[in-house]
Amino acid sequence: MEIKKQIEKAKVGDQVAFTALLDYYWNEVYGFMLQRTQNETDAEDITIETFAKAFDKIATYNPEFQFNTWLISIAKNAHIDMLRKKKSTLFIDITDEEDSLAYNIADSSPSAEDKLITEQNLSRLLQCIKELKPHYQEVIQLRYFQELSYQEISEELEEPLSNVKIKLLRAKKLLAEIIKNKR
Repeated sequence: MEIKKQIEKAKVGDQVAFTALLDYYWNEVYGFMLQRTQNETDAEDITIETFAKAFDKIATYNPEFQFNTWLISIAKNAHIDMLRKKKSTLFIDITDEEDSLAYNIADSSPSAEDKLITEQNLSRLLQCIKELKPHYQEVIQLRYFQELSYQEISEELEEPLSNVKIKLLRAKKLLAEIIKNKR
């Protein structure tokens, strides 16, 4: 009964309810994805994506079905999407002409122009990150620049793991909006 109340609260945008649902169902969805992917990082990424999609589309949830079943179906679809992306990047048709050109490349190190473009892109990204609130900047920095795991971030910030996951999820969404608005 408590879960149904949390779902109803989440449908009207209650962040505490979102956190409660994430805490309650995290291990089930993560465990399911870990079994499917056999990779902790992929399982974690898919689980976060699952909850992000679920919270974005919670208004479409049909209470006639179990909430965990709905989450698992979202997770399955996210996993399939990830596999499709990986598959499409693995198999690229290369013509014989392109193949021979690739072998004739003398220097594979980035050119001065490549370095400049990379620096400009990084500079733009850092500018966008600076527009986030400080606590969001911190989790982005710890996760993507220091490459800490969620558990390590949790210990570093002395916050529960679920809070770190939610904070990172929100930070990524806000950052994506900032980047989108800059285009």
